[in-house]
Amino acid sequence: MKLIIQVPCLDEEEHLPATLAELPRSVEGFDTVEWLIIDDGSTDATVEVAKRNGVDHVVRLTNHKGLAAAFQAGLDASLKLGADVIVNTDADGQYSASDIPRLVAPILKGAADMVVGDREVRNLSRMSARKKRLQALGSWVVRRASGTTVPDTTSGFRAYNREAALQLQVVSKFTYTLESLIQAGKMLVAVDHVPISSSEVEVRPSRLHGGSFAYVRRSVPTIFRIYATYEPLRVFTWLAILLGLGALGAWSPFIIDLFRGEGTGHLQSIILGGVLMIAAVQVFALGILADLLGHQRALAQRALERVRRIELHLGVAPSHYEPGNPPPPNAPSP
Repeated sequence: MKLIIQVPCLDEEEHLPATLAELPRSVEGFDTVEWLIIDDGSTDATVEVAKRNGVDHVVRLTNHKGLAAAFQAGLDASLKLGADVIVNTDADGQYSASDIPRLVAPILKGAADMVVGDREVRNLSRMSARKKRLQALGSWVVRRASGTTVPDTTSGFRAYNREAALQLQVVSKFTYTLESLIQAGKMLVAVDHVPISSSEVEVRPSRLHGGSFAYVRRSVPTIFRIYATYEPLRVFTWLAILLGLGALGAWSPFIIDLFRGEGTGHLQSIILGGVLMIAAVQVFALGILADLLGHQRALAQRALERVRRIELHLGVAPSHYEPGNPPPPNAPSP
């Protein structure tokens, strides 16, 4: 059994040594533990620092593509390097590497395909009350959209077994955390969560967004887009119902007067109601078409999974890959 711990990086030469120093070289249940970093177009010495600190594998993207693309590149490379389980963690040290055995335990027991580390955000003193409320609200929305019970949906400390990693395909340009969880829930991947510790000190401001409002502003359309991808008929049906109710509301003055025997006038209301009702019918028709396209997407995703399996069978090398500088076999574990 091989465990690969992947770390997406962007200009992390300052924080990476401390993060790597905490990563384990042995975890119960695995014969081999290897480290992989994904360099997302860093302009500093991130790769050189990683190699000096014993990283086994490096995926060096040609330019800055974003966290979601770096995460997906790491999954692909880890699979092609023979990983049975993949753990994703951050380079800024906010997650404790000592929690990795706890994170992978449900997978080793066969109880889960994907495990998310729960930071128990409500107890984090470094987060403001407003940020905690926004995080709780966002996690509730994602739980509803994904059909999972994960309390901390934005946590990037996660573990995937081989089957889950083969099925996941992140296309968002913003973040992988929301899309991969909704996707896993809709694909009936067995998802679990475990409590983890998280740093009470913020090493640096997040590079993913410019604050809580910016994160919410970008997350809401991302969640809606992903949910609509997997449940298009439900989304468009609700939109059609809202438009239909709007049409009835516009017609209500004319209908009320009609029952009173005064069914004249209200031309504007009749026209507005007609427009809204036509829009409702069109939106519902679009929902049916989107649902049919959704079946095509599901077939395409299965085809992509088969392509991945064929690539693994043929031994296709990872993209943008270069070997790291692992420690000698008898080197002590950090």
